[in-house]
Amino acid sequence: MAESADPPRATSAPEPGRPLSAGVAILATAVAVINLLVGGTLTAVALTGHVLGAWPSPDPLSPGLIGAGMLGTAPALFGLGRTRTWEQARTLVLPLVVVLAGLFAVSLLNAGRLYLARGGPIVSVLFSLGWLFVLGLLCVGAAVCVTGQLLHRSGPQIPRTAPLPGWSKPPLAVLGSSWLGIGTGLLFRPGFWADFVPWHTNRVDAQALGVWALALGVGVLGALAEDDLDRTRPALLSLPGTALAMTVVLAARAPHVDWSSGPALGLVVMVAGLLTAGASGRLLLKGGAADGAMRSTG
Repeated sequence: MAESADPPRATSAPEPGRPLSAGVAILATAVAVINLLVGGTLTAVALTGHVLGAWPSPDPLSPGLIGAGMLGTAPALFGLGRTRTWEQARTLVLPLVVVLAGLFAVSLLNAGRLYLARGGPIVSVLFSLGWLFVLGLLCVGAAVCVTGQLLHRSGPQIPRTAPLPGWSKPPLAVLGSSWLGIGTGLLFRPGFWADFVPWHTNRVDAQALGVWALALGVGVLGALAEDDLDRTRPALLSLPGTALAMTVVLAARAPHVDWSSGPALGLVVMVAGLLTAGASGRLLLKGGAADGAMRSTG
């Protein structure tokens, strides 16, 4: 009598999306801790009217805004560890890579202008040394972690469950393009675009601010490309945090800003756009969650 064949074993279907790697989560947490400490220090020193940075700056406003960007993104980076998939994290991780690689490149290209090369107060020289070393270390870590993340095996595509409202797409496109364009100009042609900054800057300040503006543009346009509020949840937290931190620094140094100029008005509108985009996105997410709960109990 022939033996019956064993029934085929059921295989569990892979989880949708590309799982977020532990390396990316650890990188985000490490950067969040550094942002909190260094960004908080730069912001606090700027608020007192003093200058602290890796290079000399003609006004505390520029290093203060760099610190504000670091400080404002720290809560979102801390929350990235709770994200399950790469698709939900990349709108925050990719701008993070832009900031790390951009600031490191700007520091190397202007190495002769750093306190480490030209000398100065011992605190500034040590800060300059730590700035260059930590940025280089984080760039290597980011390259390894993101490459490993992209090599992770991906499951089925995650469906878009919370698409962006149609009315929000044109303003997001304008906001993201504005930050991207200004950041590109400041980074690659600082001698020309620095004249449009409504306070005193030098070449390194302009390029460093350009890196942050470029990263904000990448983040906003990335959220527009994702077209899903749930995928951009971590990035949504960074926008209002960054906008509020920048507002505090600008308000504290208000007498040093040429508010009657067109660039100053444009900056106010763009910072308000970040705050509005982040706040409205969070409200839409909460509204969608509330609607889903009502449907499930109905």
